[in-house]
Amino acid sequence: MGLQLEQARSYATTGNVSALLLVEHKDNKIAASTLNALTAASTLGGSVTALVAGNAPEAVVGEVAKLAGVSKVLVAKDAAFTHALPETYSSLLVETQKKHGFTHLIASHSAFGKNVMPRAAALLDVAQVSDITAISSADTFVRPIYAGNAIATVKSNDSIKVITVRGTAFPAAGLADAAAPSEDAPAATAATESEFVSEHMQKSDRPELDSASRVIAGGRGMKNGENFGLLYDMADKIGAAVGASRAAVDAGYVDNSLQIGQTGKIVAPELYVAVGISGAIQHLAGMKDSKTIVAINKDPEAPIFQVADYGLVADLFTAVPELTKKL
Repeated sequence: MGLQLEQARSYATTGNVSALLLVEHKDNKIAASTLNALTAASTLGGSVTALVAGNAPEAVVGEVAKLAGVSKVLVAKDAAFTHALPETYSSLLVETQKKHGFTHLIASHSAFGKNVMPRAAALLDVAQVSDITAISSADTFVRPIYAGNAIATVKSNDSIKVITVRGTAFPAAGLADAAAPSEDAPAATAATESEFVSEHMQKSDRPELDSASRVIAGGRGMKNGENFGLLYDMADKIGAAVGASRAAVDAGYVDNSLQIGQTGKIVAPELYVAVGISGAIQHLAGMKDSKTIVAINKDPEAPIFQVADYGLVADLFTAVPELTKKL
């Protein structure tokens, strides 16, 4: 007769929650979405340890230690982290979890987080909970599905929760009265499956699209990339970032780094101006949480008007220059 063993699982409660926050940074600056993820981690009710990795992360470590909610900073200083290869970062997360026994691994639902966290979840043999917008308890989370048309409440029975956080759903963490202590993180295995080749960055003096308080976005109605100059002129007048719908990106009007929507960036600015955007469900998923939505479209039946606070039925090539003059 065979002996069947059943593995016992331990479930996190508020009393024994310990979260590890993966800090995303670039050019010695903490990514804005990491501040939102920190707030989400703090909502769990336990301690929050921040993990900072890099070739020379001292400046970022100093800033992270000052954030409210951070109880300790773990520092991984190694040239292997220079270009943020996900294989190396996921190895670091797993080794850190094994050493310290964290119940929750948390990162923002950015391109960086989406690249690293699923790998860590696979190495830990647990299911990731992605793009959460609220936390009900230590094991129950709220997340959008079907491009935001339905909201699911999901419960994870895994003993280790691997989570990515939608930045626009949580406020940014502030500063603490005193700095948190820091110590070295465990060693990680450097990536051998991939290597860094090159990086081409878009330079702009305008605000970052992810964190801008004002966003002006153009769609297929712009007709070509040259006409996006109309939006850049308006954006410069009000200090806004410029974005685009997937249709405009697929048509080659602008770079895909400007794409807003289900398969692009999720934004929730104070002001969102949609110009020549019809309002496909995939685009709405990326901007419908904006505080004030203004739509400019010559089609009065365009779906974008159903979510807009203010709508202008007009030819954008006439309306936008006139608005820019009056700003």
